[in-house]
Amino acid sequence: MATGEATGNPTVTGRITIRKCETLEEMQACFALQKEVWNFSDADLVPVRLFVVANKIGGQVVGAFDGEELVGFALAIPGNRDGHSYLHSQMLAVRHKYRNAGVGRQLKLSQRDDALARGFDLMEWTFDPLEIKNAYLNIEKLGAIARRYNVNQYGNTSSPLQAGLPTDRLVAEWWLKSQRVEAVLSGAPRPEIVPKSSVAVPAEIYEWKSSSATRASAAKVQQKNREQFTKAFADGLAVLGFARDSQGNGRFLLDIWEEKRAVASVDPISVDP
Repeated sequence: MATGEATGNPTVTGRITIRKCETLEEMQACFALQKEVWNFSDADLVPVRLFVVANKIGGQVVGAFDGEELVGFALAIPGNRDGHSYLHSQMLAVRHKYRNAGVGRQLKLSQRDDALARGFDLMEWTFDPLEIKNAYLNIEKLGAIARRYNVNQYGNTSSPLQAGLPTDRLVAEWWLKSQRVEAVLSGAPRPEIVPKSSVAVPAEIYEWKSSSATRASAAKVQQKNREQFTKAFADGLAVLGFARDSQGNGRFLLDIWEEKRAVASVDPISVDP
């Protein structure tokens, strides 16, 4: 879950400090910002206790501060699949007026630095494939890939951002030491993707989700895209790129992931759920 896009605004980013959250008061500030961003009911909120526990068991609670004010955070918890340890980034939030200024990307890069320092080579998180800005950040600005699609992962949610639609999610895999990620973060030229498949998200999706009169159109897009992603992943394809046009339409670009080894010493782990 994430909000914010890395377009960059020096006026904002120049005064933001990224650091670990340590105190109970900072954990409580994260909890409050979560409620502000998603407007969850109490039943859907991640409790303060999880923020505290994550910090004590090898997870991450990273905050973005404007002076003493918390304006963003990233929460991650440790995971293990097939004997491979990784970090699962459960939530990333940025206060509304600080979005589109690169704060989300700063938080993710801080997570990466900490993960690498502690010997992790993989971070994962889920994101709504209907959210064009988040998809662009995850795929194009961070270098994550996606090979899994989870249908209605969280069930019905109280957040108005979901607009009553099923909580379908793509799983982002961020192979922290991979050549792909290193190239993306360094700004090095990347080979053009000639996709074997693509999945479109119309710019109108935000408008369609926001009104009950047009929400059925958003639901149709979600259903169509669910079917396309499911087939593409079954065929061994992965999301390797995300394109946006001048009208704001988005398009996931899928191809075979050529990088046989995510890092020098370990093969990519199984993608089974």
